[in-house]
Amino acid sequence: MSQAGHDTVSLDPENWDDLRVQGHRMLDDMFDNLATLTERPLWQAPTQAQRARYRAELPRAPGALADAHAQFMADVAPYGSGNRHPGFMGWVQGGGTAVGMLAEMLAGGLDANLGGRDHMPIEVERQIVAWMAELFGFPADASGLFLTGTSTANLCAVLVARDRALGADVRHTGVRDVRVVAYASKGVHSCIVRAMDMTGLGWDRLRLIETDSDHRISLPALEAAIAADRAAGLTPFLIVGTAGSVDVGAIDDLAGLADIAEREGAAFHVDGALGALGMLSPQVAPRLAGIERADSLALDFHKLGQVPYDAGFLLVRDAAAHKRTFTYSEAAYLRHAERGLAGGEFWPCDYGPDLSRGFRALKVWFSLKTYGLDALGAVIGRTCDLAGALADRIEAEPDLELLAPVALNIVCFAFKGADNAAIVADLHEAGRVAPSTTTLAGRTAIRAAIVNHRTGPADIEALVEGVLALGRAHAARG
Repeated sequence: MSQAGHDTVSLDPENWDDLRVQGHRMLDDMFDNLATLTERPLWQAPTQAQRARYRAELPRAPGALADAHAQFMADVAPYGSGNRHPGFMGWVQGGGTAVGMLAEMLAGGLDANLGGRDHMPIEVERQIVAWMAELFGFPADASGLFLTGTSTANLCAVLVARDRALGADVRHTGVRDVRVVAYASKGVHSCIVRAMDMTGLGWDRLRLIETDSDHRISLPALEAAIAADRAAGLTPFLIVGTAGSVDVGAIDDLAGLADIAEREGAAFHVDGALGALGMLSPQVAPRLAGIERADSLALDFHKLGQVPYDAGFLLVRDAAAHKRTFTYSEAAYLRHAERGLAGGEFWPCDYGPDLSRGFRALKVWFSLKTYGLDALGAVIGRTCDLAGALADRIEAEPDLELLAPVALNIVCFAFKGADNAAIVADLHEAGRVAPSTTTLAGRTAIRAAIVNHRTGPADIEALVEGVLALGRAHAARG
């Protein structure tokens, strides 16, 4: 910290050269950390002593940056969630990249607030919106927005659909005695249920429809539910399709859902958190037919896009409807101007809940510019190939059982007759591979979500061999 007189206090360093040396050390440490991922356990529990160091008193006095960095390297860096490791298959999380890390550093240094106003970071976000509109076959004037993740993007999409059905006055009067209803499959992510709560519509206004043998929403069951609701005086206002279900990676018949939504006058939203970016892969894109007809689409760049957390995204076909749902013109301090810094035609705060917003778009822009869409698509195709290879390996082992069809890059299986939850916990503690669990038809499944760009055949084999060894050991103990 430097002082330029008695009345001015700055948090800038007194010696920029010293900070430069320390900054390079910190950057090199993270490069080394990324380069040596496989030399350390995927996951390990912090010690009680380490945890206790983060119950410290408020740091009133200044300390050395080098000391804070040393504590981070000792206590935090070795004890992360493991999603960067090639053996991580437990949850749908990307592995991040060095390019994304560097872009985050640049964004942090620029410290731009993307709530609005006239500056170039806004143009970078608009570039991503335009690229995504083109990728997904949306109109060129579609609107879009970066958010923390698809959970928030889905919430915003439900709000847009709600206001489309009930009119903009609902923002003033609130939700009262409405007679509208939404539909999604039983495999839909729980954030859709929560969105119905947070929009004021309530869980009871969401119908969770049965799925078919491939875990996709049953179109006949959906049509029957709509007919029953219409007979009861209810109006369908939203149909949610899933492009990659959280449990098994199932992709709904999006074209069929688009037909039904169009016929019923309902908004059609696609939750594409897991699978939407499959549009980058020639082998996955055909399975997403119909996504171009959605009224809104939510996705995560921090999953298949491999962008560091967090980078959720919402794309909306009708930009005017999107803006009507969120804009608030009564605040004088948010007034747009014809010129100057308060100018600019696109203020993201008019399209979402956040006024203060970080520069999430920069790491996505860097990733797309540096790697290119074709390379990212090849990574996505490879994760699906690895999932197929894992399924084949499971079906070749008498002790293992495949519990669901493999539609994308998630494989659910079990060791027959074993405590599969205990097997998964043992694998986590061993630190080589980390699947998760889910429940399918009342049975505990080992769930391998292959998302990380670093995952390869050796990691698939390590998972299978680990499950077999642990399953047999458990069986031997009775």
